[in-house]
Formats: sequence, C-alpha cells, structure tokens
Amino acid sequence: MPQKPTTGSSATGSSTSASRTSGSGTSGSGASAVASQRVADHLRTAILSGELRPGARIRQEEVAARLGASRLPVREALRILAAEGLTVVKSNSGAWVSKMDMAECEGVYKIRERLEPLALSESIPHLTAGQIAELAAIARQIEQTTDVDRFLTLDRRLHLLTYAGCRVGQLTALVDRFWNTTQHYRRAFARLAGDSGWELIHAEHRLIIEAIRRADTVDAERFLTGHIRRTRLELGQHPELFTEDDHDTADTADTADTADTADPADIAGAGH
Repeated sequence: MPQKPTTGSSATGSSTSASRTSGSGTSGSGASAVASQRVADHLRTAILSGELRPGARIRQEEVAARLGASRLPVREALRILAAEGLTVVKSNSGAWVSKMDMAECEGVYKIRERLEPLALSESIPHLTAGQIAELAAIARQIEQTTDVDRFLTLDRRLHLLTYAGCRVGQLTALVDRFWNTTQHYRRAFARLAGDSGWELIHAEHRLIIEAIRRADTVDAERFLTGHIRRTRLELGQHPELFTEDDHDTADTADTADTADTADPADIAGAGH
C-alpha cells in the first residue's frame, strides 16, 4: 500500500507560459526579454515549489540583486507571473504571491470542475498512443512516491498531459492559470491525505486514464469532475489553511522596506 507522501525538496515543475517582450524589438529589448523570462522562471519555480508562500512579499531589489539582473526585467517578470495568476502587482505598492481566502479557493475549484472536464473531452480525440502510454507511466511513478513535492510535480504533469490534445487555446490558458493559483492548496491537501486518501487518488487516476484509453469522454469527464470535487470538499473541512499568516505583516514589511534601496513605487505599502 502506498505510504502517505512526506515533504521533500524536489522542485515543482513550472508552467510554460511565453514571455512578453517590451520595447521596439531591438537587440537590447531582446536581451531584456530573455532576462525577464529567466527571472520569471526563477520566481515561478519558487512559488510553485512552496518556497515563496501565498501572500509573501516579493521585493524587486532583492530579486534583482540575487539574480544579477536590473530592475526592469524583474518588473516585467512580475507582470508575466501576474498574467499566469501567480503574483499580484499593485501600482505604487509592490508585488506579492497570489493568495486566496476559502471562498475564493472554493470558487476556483468549482470553475475547475466544469472547465477541466471540458478540456479533457476536447483533448481525448487528439491524444496519441504515446501520450496515453506516458500517462500510465506517470501514474505508476505517482503511486510509488512518498514525497509530497515529487507527487505535486508528477500530478501536474499527468493532468496537464491529459489536456495536451485540447485545441482551444483560451481553455487551456485558463486551466494553466487555475492550476497555478491552487498549487499551494493542493500541497496542503496532499499533506492532509491519509493512506486511504492516497489509495483513492491513485484509483481515480487509473479510472481517468482507462477512460482516456477507451476514448470514453463521458466517463472521463465524470471521473475527473469527482476527482476535483473531492479535493474541494476536503479543503472546505480545513478553514485553518486559509487563515495562516503567510504574508508580511505591516511591521515586518515596514522594517524590511526601510532597509531596501528600491524606488518608492516599489516599497510603498505594508501588506496585501
């Protein structure tokens, strides 16, 4: 019987959103775009892995210094991540990792219960035999892991691969965004699951993959809807997950900002 995963240090996979470029398309702006994507990739990994928690303040000066970048690519990276649902950027205030309260999280999960089965149904006719074989292989790896972070990485790979055949770009963009914004709460759910909970997760994965193999979109949608709903209902039993003080308090933000050398537009404001 699979054991309940424990927290490990493996990095969570990042999304593959395209970078946004600014300027007139000169070599300088191209270099800036590359730098912006490098910063975005770094911050995305930190957020999805849980290193940066929901509500955490992102100080642009510190990020720039750590990565050896100027402030412009950091600002652009934060805009990229805001479009992906990972950060919140406020003019004349600063940037934070996105954070949801319980009602917001429940609302996103209800949307996911409807959007993702549709994405799956649109995807199934276009999935290749190789992709279906890869899904089965990933599911087996999930069943063998005892590490929460590795589970999250593999689980993300599995589900997003099931949507790989969907040709409705707007739909897959929304799916990616909602996976980003709920990453922290899936991690919390993974830690809450007991042995029976893990057995059920594995069984649901097998049911979804078998329905995909049969090209049975009705069953696939039904199994996926229940899979997502069960997580939502479980999270609803733990309101404490949404009241954790993961963000900077006014005191700590003010203290840190006093020492920052960032411009005033980046350090005004005390919290989110």
